[in-house]
Amino acid sequence: MNHPLDQPIWNALTTRQAALAQEVGRVRRYGSVFAPFAASADGTAESFTGLAALVPEGEQIILQQGHEIAPPPGLVLVRASSTVQMVATQIEGPNADFAFHELTVADAPEMLALARLTQPGPFAERTHELGRFVGVRDDGRLVAMAGERMKPGSYTEVSGVCTHPGSRGKGFAAGLMREIARTILARDETPFLHAFADNIGAIDLYRKLGFVVRWNPVLMVFQKS
Repeated sequence: MNHPLDQPIWNALTTRQAALAQEVGRVRRYGSVFAPFAASADGTAESFTGLAALVPEGEQIILQQGHEIAPPPGLVLVRASSTVQMVATQIEGPNADFAFHELTVADAPEMLALARLTQPGPFAERTHELGRFVGVRDDGRLVAMAGERMKPGSYTEVSGVCTHPGSRGKGFAAGLMREIARTILARDETPFLHAFADNIGAIDLYRKLGFVVRWNPVLMVFQKS
């Protein structure tokens, strides 16, 4: 039996986040206002026939799985990259020693602006609705955040971790990640995350927090041709 994290996108969209899925043929994707991720049950090139119908003009769609495939009909490959998937059964280090607060729908415009500035990974207009987010404000301005994204089975992804360039070096990312991950563990779920394999600095931080590499899926970004 496959592990839920072997196909986290598919397993999220067929379990706890099934209500967010758009579907055509053998493919499911998050609605574009939530995230640009798609998957099929078996990950074969043939199974992604029809995916282009779920991709708005000018937008991209992302697959992440064990092997690279040829572009589905109507799509062109923009990028293929090795990634790491990391999992934690306990989190190391002290709790955050700075003030943070729960982010709500009222914070959504600032969350999107911070994500667009810092590029922590795909973050859309309603990504903040995928799970719990916490953030740090400085003089009323949102300067750091972290939250939850995919939820396959009993696993929850830590994502959206970013800090404004002018507020880095203060431990915000590590502190907020510990808060999110420990809350996930307290719910009897297991936190996991993804990073590009060449992002050594981020991976080192995640290791210090207690995350270990589980495997190395390939990430493919396609755009409508």
